[in-house]
Amino acid sequence: MPALMLAASILAGFVAAGAAPAFVRRFGPRAAAWTALVPAALALYYLSLACSEPAVARVLPWAPSLGLHLSFTADGLGLLFALIVSGVGAVVAVYSSGYFGGDPRLGRFYGWLLVFMAAMLGVVLSDNLLLLYVFWEITSVSSYILIGFDHEEANARAAALEALVVTVAGGLCLLGGVVLLGTAGGSFEISTLLARREGIQAHPLFLPALVLVLVGAFTKSAQFPFHFWLPSAMVAPAPVSAYLHSAAMVKAGIYLLLRLGPLLGGNAVWTWGVGGAGLVTLLLGAFMALGQTDLKRLLAYSTVSALGMMTLLIGLGTPASLGAAVVFVTAHALYKGALFLAAGSVDHGAGTRDVRVLGGLFAPMPRTALGTGAAALSMAGVLPFLGGIGKEMAYEAGLGYGLGVAAAAVAGGLGFFFVAAVAGYGPFRGRAPAAAHEVPRRMWAGVWTLAGCGLLLGLRPGAAAGLLGAAAAAAGAPGMQLKLWHGFGPALGLSLATLAAGAGLYALRARVRESAARLTWRRGPEAAYEALLGGTLAAAAGLTRGLQSGRLRNYLVIIVLTLVGLAATPLLLFQGVHWPETPYDLRFGEMGIAAVILMAAGLAVRSRSLLGAIAAMGAVGYAVATIYLRYGAPDLAMTQFLIESLTVLLFVLAFYRLPNFATLSSRRARVRDGAVALLAGGLVTVLVLVATGLQLHHPISDYFVRTAVGEAHGRNIVNVILVDFRGLDTLGEATVLGIAAIGVLALIKLKRKEP
Repeated sequence: MPALMLAASILAGFVAAGAAPAFVRRFGPRAAAWTALVPAALALYYLSLACSEPAVARVLPWAPSLGLHLSFTADGLGLLFALIVSGVGAVVAVYSSGYFGGDPRLGRFYGWLLVFMAAMLGVVLSDNLLLLYVFWEITSVSSYILIGFDHEEANARAAALEALVVTVAGGLCLLGGVVLLGTAGGSFEISTLLARREGIQAHPLFLPALVLVLVGAFTKSAQFPFHFWLPSAMVAPAPVSAYLHSAAMVKAGIYLLLRLGPLLGGNAVWTWGVGGAGLVTLLLGAFMALGQTDLKRLLAYSTVSALGMMTLLIGLGTPASLGAAVVFVTAHALYKGALFLAAGSVDHGAGTRDVRVLGGLFAPMPRTALGTGAAALSMAGVLPFLGGIGKEMAYEAGLGYGLGVAAAAVAGGLGFFFVAAVAGYGPFRGRAPAAAHEVPRRMWAGVWTLAGCGLLLGLRPGAAAGLLGAAAAAAGAPGMQLKLWHGFGPALGLSLATLAAGAGLYALRARVRESAARLTWRRGPEAAYEALLGGTLAAAAGLTRGLQSGRLRNYLVIIVLTLVGLAATPLLLFQGVHWPETPYDLRFGEMGIAAVILMAAGLAVRSRSLLGAIAAMGAVGYAVATIYLRYGAPDLAMTQFLIESLTVLLFVLAFYRLPNFATLSSRRARVRDGAVALLAGGLVTVLVLVATGLQLHHPISDYFVRTAVGEAHGRNIVNVILVDFRGLDTLGEATVLGIAAIGVLALIKLKRKEP
């Protein structure tokens, strides 16, 4: 029963997604907030599971031959991410009803939002790697729809396409890595693979599998050099940014690294690959955030930096760093989700997101200001917020690994403080603009909820210590201790120094912003993506122009050459040409028939007259019938004589009014066409000879001879084959002929009206 309930919880999200558009149309935008009951109920269910023993359940075999099963796991790591996905999803659903108001697209938005939520739940709860990949790709497709929600705008479509191309390309790499892991480990069940860790890491396929899995995780979690799609996706509505780009989608890559770390980690490639990518992303995101003036892009680059911090901590692989990563993931989902929602509220209430002109919003928007300030304090790493605990744990992990890592963590902390001050304090200080107004309760309540959770978990870390400890244990760090006060030590000193230096950095924000914008390298990976996409589109356009010429002759040449290449390449490279060993006793009569066929075919090609070409084609058919006659098949020969006679008569009746052939092609084109025809004919000849010399089974003719009289009660074996052994095939051919005859009769009976 628990296994079925776990699967049903994921299915409930997809069912709710299908019902959401009709529900919103029926009850209107005010009732849309009730859609949040679905993710809220799922969050309560996962919270109840967090208090029980972890379970791994194989529900149903889906494609057993491929190793694909509907298997789910409900351990601490999966439940933590499931709670983040469903809990933040409920808050975003309520917020969206106020953000969109009476927008007629609200039902469609809720539908895709719930599809994304259900797919993310499938990712974090799957125990089968192939099943995880299926849900992984659903998140890519649904996020494409949500990012490009304002599809009338060109920049929204471009950003959605950019995110789709990058994440789907990474998803294909992930699929390759999953297949290699399954091959190396003999299973696609994650729980089974974890038990076979030593053998998998010693397997020759381990290194390519590791690289492919890391590429898939890096693209999803916006790690360098794939980070550029995340800031571009800020054209999406604020609820999408809050959900996908802070709490859910970008965390899929982090989840994958945490889940597979015990299997793939513990080696130099993992440490340098994961840790190195995280280090570069942490510093790059922090630096690029300094020069941003749009509130959402500012938060987006800080999200890139935070994702780099998480990846760095996972790459270090120590118990302290893995525990810090789990706490940091949770804190970031809460405060960054709140800040993205606050950015949407500020844009809604003040009409702009430009931090250079925002200010004085505390008086007209006090509720939004209080919630935003609380979230900003958590992001800045101020105790007693959960973000402050996560920051100190990250500093302790960095100090335990080395001063260089600790310095990078401090640099990231400075960036977080700067962004928190600009986003959470700057818009509300000073004098109020005249047009600003407070947003509806459903909007500021979402900011308060997420920021308040960050404060409560900081004040009472014991409330989440069990779940976070179980998540850290599943990631390979058992025995994690979560507490508010870590005592006096180097980590506390670094934290206080970060706060002081961050305050000074904010005081010089105008100069810092100008310098960072001037030093930012604008021709980075995004330019490479644009060049690659542009080159692909140009190549596709050129290929289309070359292939779609509008001339039937060119189409036939392309088709014939393609068939020749597809058939000849494997034959020559892999199979080889094996001529039949049976000697052919060619006699004068048979060689004469062959000569007639060749001469008649040549006359048909060279003839200047339609009737002459038809006569030559008829001679070919009669010569083939003669072959049947010589080899003892008079019934086939008679059929061939009748068909050829009828065909010649029909062609003559149809074509005798047409003019003679006209030469429409150049000599060079005719030589080319002749060469293509000879290639096709030669290939068919070789295939026939090879097939003649290849005996895979006893000749089926012996079976027909043996059973024709006893079972089919017929002595004419050809008739028995047509009527009994291949009766359905003959019936199909007769049906086709009957349909064609009806069509011809309809054309003959059709009376054309005179103008």
